[in-house]
Amino acid sequence: MEFDFLVPIDNEIIDFKNELSAQHIGGSIALHTDDAFPDLNEVKIALLGVLENRGADNVQSVVDLSAVRKSFYGLFLGNWQMGIADLGDILPGNTAMDTYFAVKKVVASLIKKGIVPIVIGGSQDLTYALYRAYDELEQMVNLVAIDNRFDFGKETERLSSTSYLTKMVIDSPNNLFNYCNIGYQTYYNSQEEIDIIEKLYFDAYRLGEISNNIALAEPVFRDADVVSLDLTAVKSSDSGNFNIFAPNGFNGKEICSLSRYAGISDKVSLFGIFNHYNTVQEAVLIAQIIWYFIEGYQFRSGEYPFGTKENYIKYIVPLEEDELVFYKSNKTDRWWIEIPFLINGNNKLKRNTLLPCSYEEYLAACNQELPERWWKAQRKNSV
Repeated sequence: MEFDFLVPIDNEIIDFKNELSAQHIGGSIALHTDDAFPDLNEVKIALLGVLENRGADNVQSVVDLSAVRKSFYGLFLGNWQMGIADLGDILPGNTAMDTYFAVKKVVASLIKKGIVPIVIGGSQDLTYALYRAYDELEQMVNLVAIDNRFDFGKETERLSSTSYLTKMVIDSPNNLFNYCNIGYQTYYNSQEEIDIIEKLYFDAYRLGEISNNIALAEPVFRDADVVSLDLTAVKSSDSGNFNIFAPNGFNGKEICSLSRYAGISDKVSLFGIFNHYNTVQEAVLIAQIIWYFIEGYQFRSGEYPFGTKENYIKYIVPLEEDELVFYKSNKTDRWWIEIPFLINGNNKLKRNTLLPCSYEEYLAACNQELPERWWKAQRKNSV
């Protein structure tokens, strides 16, 4: 059984939990212990540690999530109406590929049960294993990475935290429909990598763009299946990670806002947090990132997949030779733009699709400015 790959939570953590009140997260969360495995029938959010970091350089030899769990358990509950479980850890296998296999099986099983896994690593190459979990679900995957780098590598390079994206693009089966980077810093990425992002019609937002207007990221998360957070995207003064010094990056408030956007997205079915360097300060930040993801999950609106159009207002924007179709939700005031089905194209998605967008993109279309994400999505759907 897939869950045999999981080892129980350490008794020291269980003792810490037992001293907390019912108002704390630790007082209500279900745990995988030596004596019992949580009943998953009522669980909607599942924490999962993966103690694998062989895909990264200059990291701690052992991944220890004890401080993360204590920090998270010690937070107070929000007004949440869902079951939360901590399923324990996946230990490193004999090889990294063995670990990927275990992660793939466990994550796929949880998603099939309608449970959103929050995976805490280890090195970010584990994102590849998360992506491969969708092979069993037979669907195209949209990946959003909160990262200061694109993590491309040479085709002959081993799978690592700095090359996993290349493996996603070239390995079969190729189920990656879209990749979007949130927060890249140009001096960490070669011009060749930036050109590849454009060539593949992927999306990327520089750190400054998002920091100046954090709401730009919301439509991106609304279209994501997997969100992978590299903690080195947070500046060291806020993360407490001085092992790899990051003078620039998201601050604590911004990274928690992005986490909440990921949680509130009806489509996000998997959230990963990677490159934890075992500092106590970083553990506190991770706990709060998880808290905000769950807070966002609580406020999911059920607008995806797109249901009856009676709940939406349709706007048609005439262009010189065509027209754009927008939809605005009566429930949340959020916007979508229609990507048309091209009869003569390859059409990966085989149907008209709706791309989340912003009100500002609608206003730009009214001024005859094509939204860049719409143009990329249409090209991607037809190549």
